[in-house]
Amino acid sequence: MTGKPDDASVSAWIALSRAQRVAFRSVEERLKSAGLPPLAWYDALWELEKAGEQGLRPFELERALLFEQYNLSRLADRLAGAGLVERKPCRDDARGHVLTITSAGRELRRRMWTVYSEAIEEAVGRRLGTAEAETLAALLRKLEQP
Repeated sequence: MTGKPDDASVSAWIALSRAQRVAFRSVEERLKSAGLPPLAWYDALWELEKAGEQGLRPFELERALLFEQYNLSRLADRLAGAGLVERKPCRDDARGHVLTITSAGRELRRRMWTVYSEAIEEAVGRRLGTAEAETLAALLRKLEQP
């Protein structure tokens, strides 16, 4: 291996980066226009909702997040301050805590999904057929592997 990407790889990288930027900007703008919090809130609430009653430790939530979250403690503080998340003592570690979603958090996540799902439909669903979307997803999953 030469260590240098070929032109096709560079082109794919540029297209992937631009598509991600355009899609995320669109989602964030739609959420903001609807008076809803940013996408990072949705991401955290969704992971906590999936975790159920047992919730997640902060480090587990950070690993599960779809989007990069550089300051999870600040995000958790904001979610808790808004009554969307509760901190509970961790049974296995007296010094730690577990985050769980509240009913208000579930309701906000559902409202956000209405806007978010429309943005996904506009960014992907209206531009790609089902087979194309499946192919794209399969190709991108190959890039997820370390």
